[in-house]
Amino acid sequence: MRIAFLSDIHGNYTAFQAVLKDLEAQKIDQFVSLGDTITMGPQPVETLRALRNLGCLYVKGNHDDAVLEPEKAEQYEVTHYLIPDLHWCQRQLSADDLAFLASFKPMISLALPNGIKILAYHGSPLSSTDIIQATTNSELLDKYFEGQNADIYIGGHSHIQMTRRYGKKVILNSGSIGNAFEFVYAPGNKPKLLPWAEYMIVSQSDDFFSVDARRVYFDTDEVHKIVKESSLPGSAWWLRQYDK
Repeated sequence: MRIAFLSDIHGNYTAFQAVLKDLEAQKIDQFVSLGDTITMGPQPVETLRALRNLGCLYVKGNHDDAVLEPEKAEQYEVTHYLIPDLHWCQRQLSADDLAFLASFKPMISLALPNGIKILAYHGSPLSSTDIIQATTNSELLDKYFEGQNADIYIGGHSHIQMTRRYGKKVILNSGSIGNAFEFVYAPGNKPKLLPWAEYMIVSQSDDFFSVDARRVYFDTDEVHKIVKESSLPGSAWWLRQYDK
C-alpha cells in the first residue's frame, strides 16, 4: 500500500507537472491532497484540472476557504497583500470549479492494511491555520491531537517538510509542491522559495511502514515566463524568486 500526500501547490502548475511525472514511476494506490491548491500562482485552472483528474481525497486548506470567501481573508490568515490574488484567482474559476473546492473536507481518516491509522489535515486537526513545526511544544501538540487516535498525523501549511516522532505518534508534513520555503515563515518577512517541489509517500510492506520525503526539481525559468505573461497581481513577488 502506497499513499502519496500532496500539499500547497498554490497554482504553480509547472511544479505540479514535475511531481506528476515523478509519480508515474511510484505505483501509488491512493492520492491525498492536503489543501492550498490554486491561489497565489499563475495557473489555478490548469492546476485544479490536473488535481481533479488525479482522483484524490481532498482536504481543504485555508487558502481554499479564502478563495471561496475573499472577504474573509483575514479570518483565514491570508495576509493583506495577497487579497488581490484571491480575487484574481476566483475570477479565473467556473461555478463548477468553485463547487469542487467547496466539497473539500477539513480532515480525512485513512488506514493502512496492517491497521495503522492515518489522519490527514491542512494545519492541524483543529484548524487549517495552525502551524506544526519541529519545534512546536508538547502542550500545543497535546491540544491539537486531543481526542484523536491515529498513529500517523500528516498535514501541510508550513511549507516545510518534516518527519517527527511524538510519543507513539509520527507527525509528518509533506512540504509544499508549489511554494517550498527556504525558512519557516515569520510575520513581516516575505518567504524565499526553493527551486523544487516537495511531497511525501507513506508505504506499508508487511508489518512495517516507511516515509519517503521526496524533492523534485522543476523549470523555474518556465515559471518566470508564465508569470510575466499572466495578469496575476502578485507577479512581482514571483519574479524575485529562484535567483541563480
